[in-house]
Amino acid sequence: MSAENPITSPTPEPTNAPGRAEMPVDGRSGADVASGSNHYISWGARSDVGLVRSHNEDSFLLRTPLFAVCDGMGGHAAGEVASSIAVETIAATAPSNADDALLGAAIESANLAVIKGAEDGRGKPGMGCTASAVLIDGNRMAVAHVGDSRVYLLHHGTLVRVTRDHSYVEELVDAGQITADEARTHPSRSIITRALGSDPDMYADHFTLEVVNGDRVIVCSDGLSSMVPDSEIEALATSSATPQQAADNLVSAALTAGGADNVTVVVVDVMNDGVADATRQRLLRRALHNFGAVAIVLVAVFALVLYIARTGWYLAPNGDTVGIYEGSPSDFNGIDSSELVETTTVEVSDLPAAVQDQLSRGIVMNSEQEAHETVESYRDQIDADKAKAGQTAEEVKAEAGDTATEPTGAEGEAAAATDGTTTDGTAADGTTDATTTTEGGNQ
Repeated sequence: MSAENPITSPTPEPTNAPGRAEMPVDGRSGADVASGSNHYISWGARSDVGLVRSHNEDSFLLRTPLFAVCDGMGGHAAGEVASSIAVETIAATAPSNADDALLGAAIESANLAVIKGAEDGRGKPGMGCTASAVLIDGNRMAVAHVGDSRVYLLHHGTLVRVTRDHSYVEELVDAGQITADEARTHPSRSIITRALGSDPDMYADHFTLEVVNGDRVIVCSDGLSSMVPDSEIEALATSSATPQQAADNLVSAALTAGGADNVTVVVVDVMNDGVADATRQRLLRRALHNFGAVAIVLVAVFALVLYIARTGWYLAPNGDTVGIYEGSPSDFNGIDSSELVETTTVEVSDLPAAVQDQLSRGIVMNSEQEAHETVESYRDQIDADKAKAGQTAEEVKAEAGDTATEPTGAEGEAAAATDGTTTDGTAADGTTDATTTTEGGNQ
């Protein structure tokens, strides 16, 4: 995840918690409690002077998502100064994301600041401290470490120590000369082989781990690890419902075991490692990308179709006359894709009914020239039809005149019959009609 991780919150002041050994555990005024949470992580912290020491040399830092514990060395008015300088410097120089090299560099800067503090009279010569810091950024946790303070990771109910003590007894354990349990009570357990405040060339161990939802991180001073075995730390960390309860229970266990040293515990729960969010964002970006690509293709196709539609030609009625249009006779998704470019004098009513029907739907032309030629053909056809119609009318009139001067049919036959008889009933051929007389004979 990036430096703009939303789990970053305002920086509290570094905390140093002095205490009173004579007060009971539950009401110890020297115990410092701090807790908080957000959408990504939840945390709790507690620091106590213990039951033996007169003052608390531990300091801890809560600057979400950065957490640190520093255990001071050097006696009264010196160890607490060294640890305070260390957490102040780490807070000021730590990265904003899980870069373990930069987190280690922040601890190395704190080392130089502690040395300079002693030189400037802030504290005492020889003062020093340990430093264990974590920075949780999504599913990555940067770890930087010097000394015998520790970082634990509780993953799926199993406690794992992720830092290695820079101490004499740890070297004995590594060499197989003593066990881890023996190291907790070894007479030389307080001998530190690497710490802040003595060597300007000191370097910090640093590395990055992957964390997931449900993981619990514990950063503590040796006041816990030297008094409580890892198995009990695991049991208490697993059984505590919240980070603050875990911190309280672990400190109480150290005090119950004798509280021989200052004890500081910071507990951080990973509530959202950001993987699901990152997956959703990736899928959303992919969907938006795909949608954008499809939208571009659709727009291009639409533009192409509209261009093709607007570059065609067709004939259609323009009121009572035929018009020449550029475009397509059909709308494209409700968008008018044509334009009237020329009117003509050809009357639609003068055209055959079949042509009129085609015009009502639009007659597509291949070019503007073809449109003009078609209109002229309509005009020629109309003129030809009109000329033919005029000629036919004259012929009909002439024929009507001829019929009036030369009777035909029944009228002609009647006239012929009349012409073939006489008033006296004698036929033209000189015979006499047997049934007809001219002088009133019997019929």
